[in-house]
Amino acid sequence: MTELSKSGAAVGEPVAASPAPSAFLEVRDLKVHFPTDDGLVKSVDGLSFQLEKGKTLGIVGESGSGKSVTSLGILGLHTAGQYGRRRAQISGEIWLNGQELLSADPNEVRKLRGREMAMIFQDPLSALHPYYSIGKQITEAYRVHNDVDKKTARKRAIEMLDRVGIPQPDKRVDSYPHEFSGGMRQRAMIAMALVNNPELLIADEPTTALDVTVQAQILDLIRDLQKEFGSAVIMITHDLGVVAEMADELLVMYGGRCVERGTAEKVFYEPQHPYTWGLLGSMPRIDREETERLIPVKGSPPSLINLPSGCAFNPRCPYADIPKDQITRTERPELREVAAGHYSACHMAQDERTRIWTEEIAPKL
Repeated sequence: MTELSKSGAAVGEPVAASPAPSAFLEVRDLKVHFPTDDGLVKSVDGLSFQLEKGKTLGIVGESGSGKSVTSLGILGLHTAGQYGRRRAQISGEIWLNGQELLSADPNEVRKLRGREMAMIFQDPLSALHPYYSIGKQITEAYRVHNDVDKKTARKRAIEMLDRVGIPQPDKRVDSYPHEFSGGMRQRAMIAMALVNNPELLIADEPTTALDVTVQAQILDLIRDLQKEFGSAVIMITHDLGVVAEMADELLVMYGGRCVERGTAEKVFYEPQHPYTWGLLGSMPRIDREETERLIPVKGSPPSLINLPSGCAFNPRCPYADIPKDQITRTERPELREVAAGHYSACHMAQDERTRIWTEEIAPKL
């Protein structure tokens, strides 16, 4: 029997190199699994996408769909194995500006984190250290990647606080996180993320727990700073309304996998997956008077340990019985291109999906 290496090639034979990435950020077949006493949690199970500089990708889905795990995987923050935790099982490829991150030395990835790629975390109160002032935390993030003295770093911190709209930045630079309001903490987190002018910015639900006025201000701020720095932005959220105007492309996740991907216009106006229809139906509209109640997605998100067989969405899908031979319950649908740059993972025929959307779903939204 021929002995095989980990790559699957016969020992002694050359291993075929992966083709060079064509985009600034390219994620290929990313899998992030976590061993637990109850079984293997498949948080991300074969995710692929691309993102160019200056563009915004919105990743949407319910809680537990794998959105945040994906972002932490890109940043190389799944360093489990410490403090008694089991090590995450990560495979696939993540290319950032021509450099593959999963196979790179962790120290090299650490040098990139904060300089080439940065993240705005979901809860700034827990992400910011309570014992250090806002200014000290921003200056530390700056000095890690720049050989400057404390005075220069402090000046940079004040400049960034002013840029993100913090009033009296020369005084508030010495304030602590608990002395800031929720919106100001989020602005400080954005200042810290952008202090080194990163080329990739990941915003993990940056408007959670903020009132709608502050939400709009934060989104406008991210958009303005993106134009200024030319960064690629990944906007992670469960709220389609948040990415409606910001995202150039949308990626819909369910059960750790992508079920639909395409331009924002295509996904919003010509969606091709029943789960996307459900998300759109549960989104309130402010551009017209609502005459009927919102349509919720029935049921609950699946367990990532015991995903349903076949299509993971089939227990909640009202159209699961349309394809014959029970294929939705026995065979997992692959992501297929339904139009130029528009992909969907559904067993229903495309003309059937188009008919249902046009005749049954769209008129109700």
